[in-house]
Amino acid sequence: MADTTDLTGRVALVTGASSGLGRRFATVLAAHGAAVAITARRTDRLDELAAEITAAGGKAVPLALDVTDAAAIVSVVEAAEAALGTVDILVNNAGIPDAQYATKMSLELIDAVLDTNVRAPFLLSAEVAKRLIAAKQPGRIVNISSLSSFHYAGEGAALYSVSKAAVNRITEALAVEWSKFHINVNAIAPGAFASEMMDGMISRLGDFPSQSPRKRLPQPSGLDSTLLYLVAPESEHVTGTVIKVDDGQGSR
Repeated sequence: MADTTDLTGRVALVTGASSGLGRRFATVLAAHGAAVAITARRTDRLDELAAEITAAGGKAVPLALDVTDAAAIVSVVEAAEAALGTVDILVNNAGIPDAQYATKMSLELIDAVLDTNVRAPFLLSAEVAKRLIAAKQPGRIVNISSLSSFHYAGEGAALYSVSKAAVNRITEALAVEWSKFHINVNAIAPGAFASEMMDGMISRLGDFPSQSPRKRLPQPSGLDSTLLYLVAPESEHVTGTVIKVDDGQGSR
């Protein structure tokens, strides 16, 4: 897929693009020809990423976005469309962990996790789909779930697990609702991959990747082919699917 996928003429929007997996997703999509709206709260990092993509011959527009702000979600899709054209690839990547036992979580933390991990991808997907339907264009939505959606990761990850299970169900339900409009909705469920969020989990829980069957922490580039497949013509008939990419971690 990395050698053959051509996304020229496509417009992508990636959330949580200032670091980690989101940064990698934006870079890969741009490298394959898509114009990319990169969004996050940390605009200084977005500016750096946009400059890197442009220097490499791609096209990227940095847009500030706090995904917990429902009004901002509409505004950022409008801004991306005004700058680049109708968004036909959406990568719902932004997410946060809970890092608290359920009995000790504050209401503020509960709201932050659910607003970021569940409400935001639902609202963004609906906003992008609404515009695609009006324009009579097909599209691809890729939600970033987690291996934790299938089992309890332990040590204060109950709400994160629940929120990512909701992402899986959002994927399945919206895929059915929008199939007649040729809007494919799929998800990637990574295991533990190197990222800023994973650095925090390792510092809190210890070097748990060393306990996995392959005793390593995969790099974000390991998700490239799955992402490209889900936005490429080759996956035309794939919708409502959650693909695990866990480097064997799920077999523990």
